[in-house]
Amino acid sequence: VQLQASGGGLAQAGDSLRLSCAASGRDFSSTTMGWFRQAPGKEREFVAAVSWSGSRTFYADFAKGRFTISRDNAENTLYLQMNSLKPEDTAVYVCAADRSPRRTYTDHSYYGTYLYDYWGLGTQVTVSS
Repeated sequence: VQLQASGGGLAQAGDSLRLSCAASGRDFSSTTMGWFRQAPGKEREFVAAVSWSGSRTFYADFAKGRFTISRDNAENTLYLQMNSLKPEDTAVYVCAADRSPRRTYTDHSYYGTYLYDYWGLGTQVTVSS
């Protein structure tokens, strides 16, 4: 099982980036998936998640209105569109996936790392002012 994130890079404040997470090794089209990030010296924090059906999305407060999570189940791929980037968005962005298909959780569960069983290596996003 592999989750390969890509699309990171160098950006200036106000720019946009689109991250992708290609899943392989099993079918993730019916599982919850999410994005987390970790900045140097800080703990990993939740960014966004999408339910297995794609009908529900969840965002950290800092991501609301700027980031959009989406999934293409036919391609087994997760996306994170990031607009209006800020220097404080600088971090390694990691995608994660739940192992259990077609499971629905209480809202707060989507924000926690404990829900996710598979983790990718991440892609670096660096935003300059």
